[in-house]
Amino acid sequence: MKTKPENDTELHDKINRETGRIQWSELERHFAQGNVIYVSEELDLIEVALRVSHDDKDSISRWMAEGKVAKVSDLQASTWTAADAALWASVVHPFILVQPEKKALH
Repeated sequence: MKTKPENDTELHDKINRETGRIQWSELERHFAQGNVIYVSEELDLIEVALRVSHDDKDSISRWMAEGKVAKVSDLQASTWTAADAALWASVVHPFILVQPEKKALH
């Protein structure tokens, strides 16, 4: 039986170790190929990557309907290019999930 995403601690830990910050400029060619996915700051990037890895269509569809997960738009890309933005990124082949840095809670 396939492990449920919430119980897949091994994959969760692997994704966590492989997630890091990257400059948007390094992702532009992947964006041009349509492989960069935006993840809202409201969500946990690691959890989303885990759900994508497990092909959890229900969660992904819900997040997409809520606008919390989507292909990066041209507007987002141009904004990040202008700002030379650094984003959190996690690779779930063939996609690169990206998330802007979360706002400080001051």
